Amino acid sequence: MPRHLLLCLLAAATLAACNREQPAADAPPAGQAAAPGAAHAFSPEITAGDFAEMVKTLSSDEFGGRGPGSPGEDRTVEYIRAQYERIGLEPGGENGSWYQTVPMVETTADESTVLNLEVKGKSHALKFGPDMVIGTRSGQTEVKVDGSELVFVGYGVNAPEQGWNDYAGVDVKGKTVVMLVNDPGFHAGDESLFEGKRMTYYGRWTYKYDEAARQGAQAAIIIHDTEGASYGWDVVKNSWSGAQFDLRAADDPEPRLPAQGWISQEVAKQLFADAGMDLAQMYKAANQRGFKAVPMDAKVSFDLKSTVAEKSSRNVVGVLRGSSKPDEAIVYMAHWDHLGNHAHEGEAADGDDQIYNGAVDNATGVAGIIEIAAKFAGSEPKPARSLVFLAVTLEESGLLGSKYHVAHPTFPLDKTVAVVNLDAMNVNGAARDMVVVGKGSSELEDILKTYTDEQQRTHVSETNTAAGYYFRSDHFNYAKAGVPALYAKGGDDLVEGGRAAGEAAGKAYTESRYHKPADEFDPNWNLDGVVQDLQALYGVGRTLADDADRWPNWYEGNPFRAAREEMMAAKPAAAQAGAAATQ
Repeated sequence: MPRHLLLCLLAAATLAACNREQPAADAPPAGQAAAPGAAHAFSPEITAGDFAEMVKTLSSDEFGGRGPGSPGEDRTVEYIRAQYERIGLEPGGENGSWYQTVPMVETTADESTVLNLEVKGKSHALKFGPDMVIGTRSGQTEVKVDGSELVFVGYGVNAPEQGWNDYAGVDVKGKTVVMLVNDPGFHAGDESLFEGKRMTYYGRWTYKYDEAARQGAQAAIIIHDTEGASYGWDVVKNSWSGAQFDLRAADDPEPRLPAQGWISQEVAKQLFADAGMDLAQMYKAANQRGFKAVPMDAKVSFDLKSTVAEKSSRNVVGVLRGSSKPDEAIVYMAHWDHLGNHAHEGEAADGDDQIYNGAVDNATGVAGIIEIAAKFAGSEPKPARSLVFLAVTLEESGLLGSKYHVAHPTFPLDKTVAVVNLDAMNVNGAARDMVVVGKGSSELEDILKTYTDEQQRTHVSETNTAAGYYFRSDHFNYAKAGVPALYAKGGDDLVEGGRAAGEAAGKAYTESRYHKPADEFDPNWNLDGVVQDLQALYGVGRTLADDADRWPNWYEGNPFRAAREEMMAAKPAAAQAGAAATQ
């Protein structure tokens, strides 16, 4: 998504939720009327009118920002279910239902929490929101840190294959690590380190916290900067305020930090200055190979109280069975969740709009996979392979719904041919190009090119490769598991207005609407590009669904290729067919 950001990549965004039990897995919410939009006359073809109707409905105030665990979830998953049923899909969830229950832990930090810093005898009290954000994934209602020593660990990266370890020679057990966002080399403009300006997974804040936990740290703090994160402080603040969601520890056994958070760059500059360090010089030092972590003459203390509740959310799964190879599938996916309603129950804070409608992010993707599903269901001949249409939850909380689904898939991963992800579609008009996020990853790009060539469009990489978008959307969980995954969307070179118009529209969205209440449906959108994109992405699935001997792979040198080949080694017939198809 465009916050996604590479991720990502990327913020474990907040999602408002209510404290009440979830309905049974396949039961419509009590008293739920017919799905909104039921009066609209839908076409089996891909049309701008159908797409607009669904986006308008999903992003309406009635859906409350589609927060997991909220009444907005009930309306959302029921609406998606109704669309799948209208199209003629089969339920693909658990126990013959449309839904896959995703167990989750909802944690809401007390925003009166203060981080108390002691720096060479000088005290600072950092406030939640303007100065810092902090939270816990531990499931504990109270996390106390008393006088934890701060250690600056550069980018917080341990990458053996890159010959890079920011933790070399330092023991951070029981300490609080302070680190920079993005990859080594990024802020120095050193193209020889990692992948230059293109973010790798090591640049994602999610990786940094995970690595700090593996190193035994008591807490971790990332220094925000807009260029390195690819979004401003307001996105961090909005994403970390209110309810946060996570999988249960039993479903995600990786180590977890007791506490983790961000500080603003202004706060960081003062902190480093008081510690007798120059933050600008530390940026330079951290970008040098052989960097050594620097203990800071500073300590942090805080008492983080949170409300914690075990709940569940739902993925919505529809299946169109293949005619001759129904046990093999192509997956189309999009996340339905957004940031919910940040107003206190029953009131709008200071009269301001507090509903994060998430029209572009990602009502557009959900509407897109439903449009593609309708096209498949109404087409002849019927596809040979099965198609899965997966609307996942908890993307904004760190790709959790897709992570859970990959661990409990509708079709085994070695029977999953490919994944096509739709996230934050282009609503600015037809484009001469198509952005392939993470361009140069897999043979799915070759199939896509067949259809974009017909549209006289070129393939381009994402403009802001530093944002790590490839790691910030749900296909990434499939990719890590080895399944070839494609994430592509309309480009910036608009037919009307050219690249200048496209880039201006993208900038306006990122600055004014992304992860803000202003991300609302606009009847003046130009959806010609959406139709273009959906037709091209439909073509990718159509090719794979009809050519039942084709098994696309990752390109040589891609880090996910080994996982795919290891997975397929147990299926020699499929592996041989795939090898033959790609020669």
